[in-house]
Amino acid sequence: MTSRHLKRPEKPAPSQGNQLGTFGGVFTPSVLTILGVIMFLRAGFVVGEAGILGAVAILVIAKAITIMTSLSVSAISTNTEIRGGGAYFMISRVLGAEFGGAIGLALFVAQALSVPFYILGFTEAVVRSYPILEPKFQTIALTSAGLLFLVAYVGANWAIRTQYVIMVVLFGAVVVTLGGLALHFDGQTFAANWAPAYTAVDPQRAAGGTFSFWLIFAIFFPAVTGILAGVNMSGDLKEPARSIPLGTFLAIGVSAAVYLLILVLCGGAFARDDLIHTPYLVLQNHALFGMGGMVSAGVFAASLSSALGSYLGAPRILQAVARDEILRPLRPFSQGAPETDEPRRALEFTGVITIAVLLWAGNDSGGGPLNAVAGLITMFFLYTYGMTNLAAFIEAFGQNPSFRPRFRYFHWVFALLGGAGCVGVALLIDPFAAVISLLIILGLLWYLKTRELEASFGDARRGFVYTQVRKNLLRLRDMPEDHKNWRPTILVLSGNPASRETLVSYAVWLEAGRGIVLMANVLKGTLEQGGKRRAQAEKQLADFCAANGIEAFPVVAVGPDVHSNLSLLLQTTSLGSIRPNLAMFGWVKTEDAFFNMADLLRVAANSNMSQVILCDRGVPPAPELGRRRGAGAKRRIDVWWRGHANGELMLLLAHLITRNWEWMGSEIRVLRVVDNDQGREPAAAALQGLIDSARVDATAVALVRDSRTFTELLQTSSADASCVILGFELPAPGAEASFHTGFSAMLEGLPTVLLINSQAHQGILV
Repeated sequence: MTSRHLKRPEKPAPSQGNQLGTFGGVFTPSVLTILGVIMFLRAGFVVGEAGILGAVAILVIAKAITIMTSLSVSAISTNTEIRGGGAYFMISRVLGAEFGGAIGLALFVAQALSVPFYILGFTEAVVRSYPILEPKFQTIALTSAGLLFLVAYVGANWAIRTQYVIMVVLFGAVVVTLGGLALHFDGQTFAANWAPAYTAVDPQRAAGGTFSFWLIFAIFFPAVTGILAGVNMSGDLKEPARSIPLGTFLAIGVSAAVYLLILVLCGGAFARDDLIHTPYLVLQNHALFGMGGMVSAGVFAASLSSALGSYLGAPRILQAVARDEILRPLRPFSQGAPETDEPRRALEFTGVITIAVLLWAGNDSGGGPLNAVAGLITMFFLYTYGMTNLAAFIEAFGQNPSFRPRFRYFHWVFALLGGAGCVGVALLIDPFAAVISLLIILGLLWYLKTRELEASFGDARRGFVYTQVRKNLLRLRDMPEDHKNWRPTILVLSGNPASRETLVSYAVWLEAGRGIVLMANVLKGTLEQGGKRRAQAEKQLADFCAANGIEAFPVVAVGPDVHSNLSLLLQTTSLGSIRPNLAMFGWVKTEDAFFNMADLLRVAANSNMSQVILCDRGVPPAPELGRRRGAGAKRRIDVWWRGHANGELMLLLAHLITRNWEWMGSEIRVLRVVDNDQGREPAAAALQGLIDSARVDATAVALVRDSRTFTELLQTSSADASCVILGFELPAPGAEASFHTGFSAMLEGLPTVLLINSQAHQGILV
């Protein structure tokens, strides 16, 4: 696994030569992308199948999704300084480098492949309008690609001026189309086309099924995409925070009005059969003043404008991703032109992709080889919209104080609905392509996560998680504690964990992924003197956890008296309403040290914390944290039962240890001492019954004391175990020396031992 660090501070692009306004920078590319070929080639078909009512409903639903996405875009764009990269920039600054990088690369691929697709669409329209040119299909496509490349290479300003010309042609086509429809409008035809009348998907196959509302919706929906065409120009805008919301909503409003008029007028102008089978021809043949050629020019203009918009957008996305240094091979594409910061290298790469695809497509005007990839392109756009909504949702729902958008007409509900709508539409359009596209994006996300990116920019995910944690902590505070919900929350006095690895290992094993581990270290000195040392110690704990795959929280305190600091830690450490219920200590070798330890044990008990003392004798070695041992390394845990007071917690902790893969398959023995042979079988049966009712995989063993002491029985029976668990009672004040001497002798020759004093409620095994 490699590690990459994005530590450069964010700074503006090297230059800001292009200072586009709302109309040229956002409205024009957006409206030209939205008013595409579907308006001329599919609008009539949609009305013919779904009826006027269904077609209008489809338009309303589709526009609702794009409006909600635009609300999200507007909220984000007015909450932070927007630079180059459009949707990528927005997503990465909210969801982080990995999500932003995955979507940014997917969006670049979609935009880059859109260029040859739109050019192929334009070329197909040309050769169908003028069949004599069909043998020149590839020549026309390559020539168009070269001319559009030159326009984009000169710069965004010239490209926008070219789009102004295209927009004049396109709106001229819209005017003659609407005028012709209005002249042929008839009330009876309108009434006849009001309701849906779905036909067979494939008339040649009886089992082909019929069109449905959602299938027609899937055909129409790409007509309303394109709202990010203006957003992708973010780095070339003079006032992005003003232009993006205004230009996007103007484009949506104008295009919605045009589509609504075309759908309604088509329904009142032509018979249903004509709308279904010859939607483009009827528009051409009934254009205002017989200007059918203007309709063809509109189709050409729509295709060329979309291709040019993609030529402008794709390089800017790649440039923005490259400047964030997410992937080293992309670094050359971060450079821009000296004066205007035009992404020339990224544009050249996009041009290479365009030519390669056109050469691959060959001279076939049918465009069949590209149909499957066309679905992926639409999906990438939809998932980009979905991620944009998710970004806005996280910003708003996370309630970050930094989220203060100047755009006031936004609520996180709109973002949630918009994101769900994008995913739903993707599945409706093509479930197979939707899944494949999602897998590609998830693959990119996984790859970027494995690179352990450390972005120089912050994101909103932490705020979102913080909000959820806060709410849940408050909910948890108001829930009564119950023994059925007992979970290990362990405060382990680890000090420098590198020197107490066994103690830390057992803390992790006892937690077993069911609770929380807090690793504590205490430094001697004043806070003023030890502030830097405290930060270093906290980092030391965090680095140790990261290196060993330990999920734990570091806790470091500085004070003039170590013992007092430890006492305060035991009393005050908590995560909101989650307080440690287990305090874990390492055994001390001297009686003098045990006096302080005994005092801390009593502090823990008075703080309602059970205590675990780890006595690591090193015979035999315990399983190493983070390393697998051979299959033949069978381990055994011996639990010495002396009653319910400590026994229930002891048995539960033994069970939790075996839930770790290092201890998987280990045997648990629960041993009990009886005075004579007559009590042996009844004691073993009773103990086994308790174990079975506790649903722990363990075996009861009853041992007869005879003339042996408990220490002799312990050392004889458990010397070959991997871990021994014993209960203990707190030493009374003044009895610390005898306690330490007695247990030191008892533990001689044993493997790792866990001494348990339980403060948990009885019944935790239920």
